[in-house]
Amino acid sequence: MSTNLLFTSDLKQFLLNTVIFLSLSFFPLFNQATELRGTGDLGVVVERATGSILIVDTTTRTRLSKVEGFGDLSHASVVFSRDQRYAYVFGRDGGLTKVDILLGTIVNRVIQAGNSIGGAISQDGQLIAVSNYTPGGVKLFAADSLELLADLPTNSKVVGLVDAPGQRLVFSLFDTGEIWVADVHNPRQPEIKKFTNVGKQPYDALIFPNGRYYLAGLFGEKGFALLNLWQLEAGVKRILPDYGKGEETLPVYKMPHLEGCGITDDHLLVPAVGQHTVLVIDRHTWQQVKSIPVHGQPVFVMARPDGRQVWVNFALPDNDTVQVIDTTDFSIIKTLTPGKAVLHLEFTPRGEAVWVSVRDEDRLVVYNTETFESIATLPADKPSGIFFTARAHKIGQ
Repeated sequence: MSTNLLFTSDLKQFLLNTVIFLSLSFFPLFNQATELRGTGDLGVVVERATGSILIVDTTTRTRLSKVEGFGDLSHASVVFSRDQRYAYVFGRDGGLTKVDILLGTIVNRVIQAGNSIGGAISQDGQLIAVSNYTPGGVKLFAADSLELLADLPTNSKVVGLVDAPGQRLVFSLFDTGEIWVADVHNPRQPEIKKFTNVGKQPYDALIFPNGRYYLAGLFGEKGFALLNLWQLEAGVKRILPDYGKGEETLPVYKMPHLEGCGITDDHLLVPAVGQHTVLVIDRHTWQQVKSIPVHGQPVFVMARPDGRQVWVNFALPDNDTVQVIDTTDFSIIKTLTPGKAVLHLEFTPRGEAVWVSVRDEDRLVVYNTETFESIATLPADKPSGIFFTARAHKIGQ
């Protein structure tokens, strides 16, 4: 064998040994840089005073990262992309921000209005809709690029914006007492169906988990406006127009929310406006069957995913308290005091735990929903809304 062939063979072996050595030496660093993880147990917590969000892990109950630069988050909400990787944050200053929650970075941000209060993601995940107070109306954006696709003026503050089956959006007009249903199959030219005279000042709304019913609460008068999205031709039905009749209407220090309300197989639990009660509505007759006295003016009446429990928080001066209702007999089975200014609650996807934001004590408290024991406490800077990625696959979330 020639000397040149021996040299070439030795060089090849040397280079191969070098590659193997370097691979083994730097494998930990390489593995760390390319570590894979899912998104199904992640969530976003709004830090309202600092215009930032926390990205959290609901399995390990830990903070993963903090992302800043969101502007005014004093009334913020969040929706998620279908793959659960991106969060869309709606800020009070009209900001719409797309966040990569795996990398903990802002992907894009636009200021699309002067005062915004929420939004939705379309059934196909391709559109982001934003509801505005100033100048009013709804705007549609491409989910990937945040390109503006359509502007729907309403001459009113828009509330209760949700996605609905059939590539539709549904929302209420606070000033004019209307409900609009927008077909956004063609997002540049949505088709609008309007329902007028639904009641005075609809302030918030919810859509049922199967997408059939849209329920708007009324602030300017008693009752609710109910729209069957499977039978639009039937129009809007008014229900519970006389609830609390004969009882004193108390000052409202914080507007109740209908999002996440307690829906069971047969009943719907909702907050009463201006009363220290939770109303129980029969889902078959739409009649009130019970009024549950509670600790204060309810704000959120949130159902555990299985519907067995409903957790309630309250407005000032009772906002240090949370009460738990057993939906089998509508009794209050637990009263907790997480701390001053409980603003929001969010259940883990299967409901074994609930996360509670305690704004004035700068912390999050996590409770076991079976034992009611506190199982974790995390620091957070003036936390408010809590949103888990499981919402990505729920209608109206």
